[in-house]
Amino acid sequence: MKYLLIILLLVTATLHAQQPSLAISVEGRIKNPKTLSLEILKKFTLHTIDSLQIYNHQMIPKSMPRNIKGVLLKEVLKEIEFDAETPTVLSQYYIVCTATDNYKVVFSWNELFNSPAGDKILLVIGKNGMSAEQDKDGIMLVSPSDSATGRRYVKELSKIIIQRVN
Repeated sequence: MKYLLIILLLVTATLHAQQPSLAISVEGRIKNPKTLSLEILKKFTLHTIDSLQIYNHQMIPKSMPRNIKGVLLKEVLKEIEFDAETPTVLSQYYIVCTATDNYKVVFSWNELFNSPAGDKILLVIGKNGMSAEQDKDGIMLVSPSDSATGRRYVKELSKIIIQRVN
């Protein structure tokens, strides 16, 4: 009986660990915290990338996801009301994107909304012919304009926190 219980616990933990992240909470310096489900993200304009070479910090190729489908991070964030007293102070805001394993990457408000990079940064909802539900990496984030694309390649994105520089 003792061994059966241990096996059951291990199987349960393994199955739980294999569930990809399919929703993103948005919180921080915003008027109303939100949860963005995969279904909500699918309602935004879909963008595709044929393939993207993922390089690590030493510019060594690590992987090449293909048939990437996603929505622009800036389009999603346009739906979020930042807690800013005037538009001028938005230049003091930054966005922290966090994975389930606590890996974090940062974008400035200006980088997303006031530079060409913002026209490429995607919340990935499918790659390699699989949807986020089928992919162990769940909802992801990529910044294709980066040289070392792996530095801001976030698998299992679970949280976006809007913050302001003090």
